[in-house]
Amino acid sequence: MAKMVLTASYVSIGGNDLSNRCSKIELAAEVEDKDVTTFASQGWKEVVGGLASGTLGLTFKQDYAASNVDATMWPLFLTRTPQTFEVRADNGAVGTSNPKYTGNVLIKEWKPITGSVGDVAEVEVSFPTSGAVSRATT
Repeated sequence: MAKMVLTASYVSIGGNDLSNRCSKIELAAEVEDKDVTTFASQGWKEVVGGLASGTLGLTFKQDYAASNVDATMWPLFLTRTPQTFEVRADNGAVGTSNPKYTGNVLIKEWKPITGSVGDVAEVEVSFPTSGAVSRATT
């Protein structure tokens, strides 16, 4: 099995490619576990999957210039509506070794300024997915 180092990942929010300002991408998905244990379970807990949910975590290098991070994300935050997203491990062509994950996220938070004296101006955010997250290789 090949090993991979993330060096040129791809992230798009609301149709805006923010890869050149993003230094961390984390897409997490989970399914609720619902307890269906009965006396027939012989003392063992039994579970089935319930609702699925996801989170898209990103770290941006902040930039206030026109068409950059803050100028892009602030208006998306103000819409209060889910925005499309796409992430890939590599910014190359989508394929079996470089699947794309797509869906919608709610921009429920935005931190225009965060940091201490001497820190790099970064923004760490976590957006909940809204609806299904898809994986595609074409």
